[in-house]
Parts: sequence; C-alpha cells; structure tokens
Amino acid sequence: MTWRLCLAALASLGVVVSVGGTAVAAAGEVEKPPYTIKDGKVDDHTYNGWRRYTESCMRCHGPDGAGSSYAPDLTLSLKTMSEDQFKEIVVNGRQDVNTAAENVMPPFGTVEDVMDYLDDIYAYLKARSDGVLGRGRPQRINEH
Repeated sequence: MTWRLCLAALASLGVVVSVGGTAVAAAGEVEKPPYTIKDGKVDDHTYNGWRRYTESCMRCHGPDGAGSSYAPDLTLSLKTMSEDQFKEIVVNGRQDVNTAAENVMPPFGTVEDVMDYLDDIYAYLKARSDGVLGRGRPQRINEH
C-alpha cells in the first residue's frame, strides 16, 4: 500500500496526519497552518504569539517552547497533540501525578493575556513544532 493510499485511508476515518509539518485531513485535504512564514519571517499573529509565549509561558516551558527541567518541550508535544487538545490544557490545566513525579499545568482560562492571544501562541508554537521557525526572536514579514 502506498503512503498516499495509507494517508487517504486514515483521513477517511477522520484522522489528521502530519507529513513534513503539513497536516493532511479528510479526503487528502491539506490543512492550512495557523502561521505564515515568508523568507524566514513571520506574520504579525505568529510574532505576537512569540511575545505572549515569552511573557506567560517561558518561565515554565523554557525559551522557544523547548522545555525545561520543570515543564515539557512543547515543540515535541505539538507533534502529536491537536490544536483543540492544546487549547483545552491551556484553559483548564492538567495534573499528572504518579509515584515518580507530580506535574501540574495550572489553568490559564481566566488570564486575559493568555486567553485573548491563545490562537497566536498556538501559531507560534506550531511553527516551532513543524520545524519552520528557528529559535530566538522572530522577524516580522513587514519589518524592513
């Protein structure tokens, strides 16, 4: 079975598959990424996502979403997590307790600086996860 046939079969079941950073959905449709990157520069929403991430998320998840000893690498998490799953965790938090560790993500559902820009934060992290945006402060497309 060819890879395209496999993707089509998965898509017909409603499974979204990522191929080289591009999501392939039902009937082989390609989902548009939530970010725009041209010549290594990002759109205003993705840039704002970097700003908001740096302000509200970096202290736990580390610079550029790359993780820390305290919280997971979000660039890896978003390779297998849907946008809805990501947003649900940000809004409601998550508690993962086992005998070896206690990992708690506090809920941010009432934090305006996160909730008002959740789409932007996701766009930034998804671009990082897809490997189309490097580390550090991104340049904006409209910058000269």
